[in-house]
Amino acid sequence: MANLRDIRRRIKSVKNTAQITKAMEMVAASKMRKAQQAAINGRDYAQLMNRVIVSLRDSVDPNSHPLLARREVKNELVLLFSTDKGLCGGLNTNLFREVLAFDSATTSFVSVGRKGTQFLTRMNRKIVADFPLRDHPTFLETKTISRFAIGNFLDGSVDKVTVLFPMFVNTLTQQAQAMPLLPITSLEEIGIPNEYGQMDGLDGGILFEPDASEVLDAILPAYVHFGVYQTLLGTRASEQSARMVAMKNATDNAKNLVKDLTLEYNKARQASITKEILEISTAQLALG
Repeated sequence: MANLRDIRRRIKSVKNTAQITKAMEMVAASKMRKAQQAAINGRDYAQLMNRVIVSLRDSVDPNSHPLLARREVKNELVLLFSTDKGLCGGLNTNLFREVLAFDSATTSFVSVGRKGTQFLTRMNRKIVADFPLRDHPTFLETKTISRFAIGNFLDGSVDKVTVLFPMFVNTLTQQAQAMPLLPITSLEEIGIPNEYGQMDGLDGGILFEPDASEVLDAILPAYVHFGVYQTLLGTRASEQSARMVAMKNATDNAKNLVKDLTLEYNKARQASITKEILEISTAQLALG
């Protein structure tokens, strides 16, 4: 049986760890609420943009804009959104498992988040750019990422751009998701509810001024910019949610471990007392 002093040290160490994980849980919970709200706030705007694009579908030729042009995929660019810090459960592990599904010979990566950069470097994957992941990202900051992706697609360096990120479902669920960004495929299937379809009372959908193709020139880059921004907000919400849950589990496990160690300590202490009583009784009998 373990020494009483060693058990006391372990109990103290686990209690200290539980205090740290509890503090991290509270911090993550505070950040999580703000990150979740920011991610949810942009959904209505994204749905409205999708609504406009739906109405453009029958008004223009799908090949009339370079961001819609499809070509044979010889080179692919993946925007990998990960976290800067660990201690967020299996969030990054599940994400990096999806990275391995891409062909290393034809795929290059843009890393957003330090953990993703470290993983890609270890796996000898081609990194063409990396960007920091800020606690409070702004739309202007994320446009740097989307402009880089658009530039590589338009100049022919890549034939397809994919976004790989931890999609925020709810506080307990985050799913690694790979979604195409360029060419824009939302004109064919965007998966939005019927109430966000064409406007009622207009057989031809929304009326555009000056014309639909000029509206496309303005809205498609904005669609890509906002898509990247919304992805980054979702990544932040997923990170803080996963960290809060992971730290809560760590705190609960630490408390259970303290209970087990306390029980072990009491047993060892009782055994020590019983042994001393037996030794005293035996010595007294020997003297008597």
